[in-house]
Amino acid sequence: MKIEQIVCQILRSGSVTNKTASCQDSVLVRIKTDNGLEGIGEADSSPEVVKAIIDAPYSHNVACGLRELLIGENPLETERLWQKMYRHTMYFGRTGVTITAMAAIDMALWDLKGKHFGEPIHRLLGGAHHSEFRAYASILFGKDGQETCDIAQRWIENGYTAVKFGWEPMGESEALDIELVAGAREGMGDGTLLIDAGCVWDARTALQRANAFADYNIGWLEEPLFPHDVAGYAWLKDRSPVPIAAGEEECGRESFGPYLEQRALDVYQIDLARNGFTEASYLKQRVSDIGARPCNHCYTSPITVAASLHWLATCKDAFIFEDCVEDEPIRNELTHEKVQAENGIIQVPDRPGLGVTLNEEFVAAHIVSESK
Repeated sequence: MKIEQIVCQILRSGSVTNKTASCQDSVLVRIKTDNGLEGIGEADSSPEVVKAIIDAPYSHNVACGLRELLIGENPLETERLWQKMYRHTMYFGRTGVTITAMAAIDMALWDLKGKHFGEPIHRLLGGAHHSEFRAYASILFGKDGQETCDIAQRWIENGYTAVKFGWEPMGESEALDIELVAGAREGMGDGTLLIDAGCVWDARTALQRANAFADYNIGWLEEPLFPHDVAGYAWLKDRSPVPIAAGEEECGRESFGPYLEQRALDVYQIDLARNGFTEASYLKQRVSDIGARPCNHCYTSPITVAASLHWLATCKDAFIFEDCVEDEPIRNELTHEKVQAENGIIQVPDRPGLGVTLNEEFVAAHIVSESK
């Protein structure tokens, strides 16, 4: 079996608004083999940039587009192909968007591998410790405490026992920060409340907020600092009364390395659409080795939701799953299968590969660019 074709497709919703959004757009990677199998993957990054990295022609041995490297290769050799991509993109890769492009390809290769062997990806990764997860509804804050309270009540009424609120308008003022968390707690009742600050404070301000938010019994404080401030995260984690979570921006082992070496986090949030299965499997073991806890980050389409479930199921210490509940067409209609929690519980797919199939009519209606 050989890779015969690699196609990038960029999808976009009818209207893209200026907000920290879910999947208003998406870049799909579709890998086809000479025996008719197809694997699908997705990157959570700028779609046009990812497409350029995959479509780019050969320049020289350490600056090569990813398609050039993979046509004619055996798609089952996922570890070797990851290393080949990493080696031949050194001049523009190693971390960041190049790794996200590699992650989308890797996801598609593992989907192909699962279909070839007739097995779900979690089984090929070594086996699932979990068949389902308690899910938290992942959503943005309201504009104030009352609107946030109303949103919390909505998702509790929909069967979730955990909700995470994030990003704007957190960080505008201390009073509003506390009002938002207080409103969320009021709406949650006794449920698990998670707070995502969205990278808005310095370390001392973050510690002040962690102390204030502890009065509302939050389960973790996520991304209070900018991602580059690893030393700040380590300082904060050692002083905070609540667990500190982060990692969604990190792409690959080189990016996660300083966090792991400094044991800077309580919860490491790994996004399969920025790391892929091959790299995420390595990171899973490293997180376990330092006694921290893994969680998925996932705020995109059902493709990444399914990938995240397969990977997180293989993490023995996994304890909760991020389930994006923003109402977006790509989130709800891209695949025939609905990959979402019911009554706060989400099931791990058990069909071959990722276990999801594209809705080709939806793809055709929303495609804005495709590899030639």
